[in-house]
Amino acid sequence: MAGMGRRHIALAAGIVVLTAAVLLAMGRAPICECGTVKLWHGAVVSSENSQHIADWYTPSHILHGLIFYAFLWLILRRAALGTRLVIATLIEAAWEIAENTDAVIQRYREATIALDYYGDSVVNSVADIAWMWVGFALARVLPVWASLALFVIAEVAVGAVIRDGLTLNVIMLLAPQDWIREWQMAA
Repeated sequence: MAGMGRRHIALAAGIVVLTAAVLLAMGRAPICECGTVKLWHGAVVSSENSQHIADWYTPSHILHGLIFYAFLWLILRRAALGTRLVIATLIEAAWEIAENTDAVIQRYREATIALDYYGDSVVNSVADIAWMWVGFALARVLPVWASLALFVIAEVAVGAVIRDGLTLNVIMLLAPQDWIREWQMAA
């Protein structure tokens, strides 16, 4: 991509390596405790959820990329694309670390449908960052209307299949609603 130099790529990759090291130091499992790494794991209510390369929450991370691209384009329009990617990577990495703290894991268990959630594997967190990159790259090449359509389609599709998604996840994490939890649990 234009505006993306080796330095930017090295910085983004370094952030991923550092994130993995921090997560390992926090005691996160490197891979699923089941002993395998799957490309896809589709069972949401499962001890293997958020343990593999892709799952039903992968679209949320792609949407992060769309959002970060748009936000950083708005506030740092003159910055090189690579600089914006590094910043997006920092934000996503910070989220992966925060999401795997005991406090946030407990909050997920209390406020969302993720009753058995015990954190992501390091492989899953690294893959989540890579999925954010996919969303960032898509936002770079898609017209705005297509990015918005992708966002809506992803949220509706994931919501229809698992009764969750980025928007619902944020609502339930920050301001849980009983009616949403009841609807999610009725699946």
